[in-house]
Amino acid sequence: MASIPPAGDLPAYLAPLPDRVEAVALRLAWVVVAINLAGTAFGFWYYRFQLLHTPLVMWPAVPDSPLATLLMAASLASWKLGRDRAWVHALAFVGNLKYGLWVVVVQLTINDVLASGDPYLWFLLVSHLGMGLQAFVIYRYAEFTVPTVGLAAAWFGFNDVVDYFYPLVGDYHHAYFGPQFVTAGDHSTQAHDVAAAAAVGLTILATVLALAIRIRQRQNETVVGDD
Repeated sequence: MASIPPAGDLPAYLAPLPDRVEAVALRLAWVVVAINLAGTAFGFWYYRFQLLHTPLVMWPAVPDSPLATLLMAASLASWKLGRDRAWVHALAFVGNLKYGLWVVVVQLTINDVLASGDPYLWFLLVSHLGMGLQAFVIYRYAEFTVPTVGLAAAWFGFNDVVDYFYPLVGDYHHAYFGPQFVTAGDHSTQAHDVAAAAAVGLTILATVLALAIRIRQRQNETVVGDD
């Protein structure tokens, strides 16, 4: 059974969760895995109609949040089972941070959840905020490497391209969202621009944070080694 690694000496912008919250999440890792698997199942159900209208070859680019939560479950499980998978950890960090916060942006700016008071939109807001925050426990047991962070940036950058700029096969592959932008047919709306900017910006942000965590961890290791 994997022991809980000590908290790293990272600044708040790289490790925003209190140490106690990180420790509880890692202590209840299998519960968090189960929650993420439940979210994955719900997400695939949510995307069922869009998948039916998407060419099979592009299916991996459609259910963004479900795949991210599946990666989170795989990351935690691999740590608990002692089978370290650096590429899974990097993909889980970038994916959960990106798509968790992307949905928060969409609910606040496009679906106007604060004004609507829609319980379902609030559920999406809160659950995806939690999805984004859970990414910040991964650094406790994982080491981000340049190749694996590069892989994550390449994959989620590719997603941004086929979601909003050049679909390659069929139509654009972003999630259907918002009363102003219900289908994938009209890409001239402001909602599309907001969603695209948020997606690209969060891909960059998550990649930069992953590399910054790596640099800071290496610096901390050097200091400990010198002592």
